[in-house]
Amino acid sequence: MYELGRSKRASRAHSFDDVAIAPTRRTRSEHEVDLSWRIDAVTFEAPIVAAPMDSVMSPATAIRMGELGGLGVLNLEGLWTRYEDPSSQYEQLTEPMDQVTATRRMQQIYAEPIKGELIAERLKTIRDAGVPVAGALSPANTLEFADVIEKAALDFFMVRGTTVSAEHVDDAEATLNLKDFIYRFETPVIVGGCATYRTALHLMRAGAAGVLVGFGGGAAHTTASVLGIEVPMASAVADVAEARRDYLEESGGRYVHLIADGAVGRSGDVAKAIACGADAVMVGSPLARATEAPGRGWHWGPEAWHATLPRGERVFFDQVGSLGEVVNGPSHVPDGTMNLAGGLRKAMALTGYTDIKSFQRIDLILR
Repeated sequence: MYELGRSKRASRAHSFDDVAIAPTRRTRSEHEVDLSWRIDAVTFEAPIVAAPMDSVMSPATAIRMGELGGLGVLNLEGLWTRYEDPSSQYEQLTEPMDQVTATRRMQQIYAEPIKGELIAERLKTIRDAGVPVAGALSPANTLEFADVIEKAALDFFMVRGTTVSAEHVDDAEATLNLKDFIYRFETPVIVGGCATYRTALHLMRAGAAGVLVGFGGGAAHTTASVLGIEVPMASAVADVAEARRDYLEESGGRYVHLIADGAVGRSGDVAKAIACGADAVMVGSPLARATEAPGRGWHWGPEAWHATLPRGERVFFDQVGSLGEVVNGPSHVPDGTMNLAGGLRKAMALTGYTDIKSFQRIDLILR
């Protein structure tokens, strides 16, 4: 702990940029590396989850992510569940404009109510394609659309917010009780954001199948500027991994998966996240660079259109290749924003590891 004057102490925390993966005495062939990730009854070829952001995920790109061996998560309170055909809304949101105009336009467009029938229709489209189906709602909207979600036969449901706790205090009658909701729900529930040991332990005890570590949307959110809330990701993942170990012993063997959700913009970040203890990563900005991304290079998160306190902004990325190239290569750029799975595979091969679980035990170096 560090003293901040006479009355306050603070802990030291580290970001992915502050750590590096330590080389080992052994290397392996890339062909021996297995990137598969199994959660509940579903096995994925790579531990990569596409963030539920309208700029990167449509029903079509969610299907494509599944075909590529990852998991695409549809934002169930985004454009695709507010409009029958959101083409004109995407046209408006991808025009050149200043941030103030963009924020006001997003607030206007996202004021359209969410429609339960469109949630069901979009999820059916993904399910009919034969790939894993996942959708996300914020805690504020989860109860309202719980019946629709239950009937939709999802493989995974995410309760995703800036910060999510198992003990939300509110005088309102219709307040989401995570523990009650998860235990009534047959679909595995993944919950986040979460960034501390104690919060993670509470979410695990509430029955979460997975925990999202971080606040998501690192390239497009301004949570630290607006709310002053921030936890560097390397420390956050390591702390929550410790909570998982303790809960595994406490529960008699129930394993809760950790998904790093924030500051994962390059393949090196993917490798560092797993080295810190994550089972998988959630990515947004790399996928915004894909030619199939509905945002056409523009990238924004669900915090950006908040009606009274937006905590995000619209950013632009040059499109570098197809979604398949961004996820599985080949890469045409030297900065780690393409071939995310290939970068992770190479890192594991160069350090002598063959699977995700063993790679989580690798030594790290503080810069």
